[in-house]
Amino acid sequence: MFTGIIQAVGKIGAMEPRGGDVRLYVKTGMLDLCDVALGDSIATNGVCLTVIELPGDGFWADVSRESIERTCFRFAKTGAAVNLEKSLTPETRMGGHLVTGHVDGIGEVVNRHDDARSVKFTIRAPAQLAKYIAEKGSICIDGTSLTVNAVSGANFDINIIPHTVKETVIGGYQVGTQVNLEVDLIARYLERLMLGEQAADPKAGTGLDLATLRDNGFA
Repeated sequence: MFTGIIQAVGKIGAMEPRGGDVRLYVKTGMLDLCDVALGDSIATNGVCLTVIELPGDGFWADVSRESIERTCFRFAKTGAAVNLEKSLTPETRMGGHLVTGHVDGIGEVVNRHDDARSVKFTIRAPAQLAKYIAEKGSICIDGTSLTVNAVSGANFDINIIPHTVKETVIGGYQVGTQVNLEVDLIARYLERLMLGEQAADPKAGTGLDLATLRDNGFA
């Protein structure tokens, strides 16, 4: 688990194809690795990766085919900057929100403009994720915990303060940039919970509708 508060920006140092998936080397820059051990998790642009080697100035991790297909690692290139966060501990400040490092889909930046000292972005989410994104709710973008300012269909707006622009990869976003999205953990589980016993039926739908909400006292 993570908080979505980025601790450092690193770079992809190497990508080695391995029988259909990839072994990835990440140079961790200013990230303190003194308390990281083999088997620990580090969120890399929002993707939970397991440390398998620690050569000193970074770490190696295996990226599964599932992660490649579901995340922006399918577009990744050597030298690309990545947000980094070590997994949380019982003493960690919960400055963001609970993040699993399990990316739900890929979004796209469709607008960027300055707003006083901040930068506002409009992100287009995949249609199937739109129902999980709510105004003033939380969303994780490339591992960064952010607040949704407004929602219009599958598009949503975020406001990025100067500190976040400087300390994360978000400062480099332009129209067309592809980003990893992880929706709020509670919203994801609530949808499944609302199916009740129907969840065990492979033919049952996975979406919420007005009838289901009404039957459970929400409408």
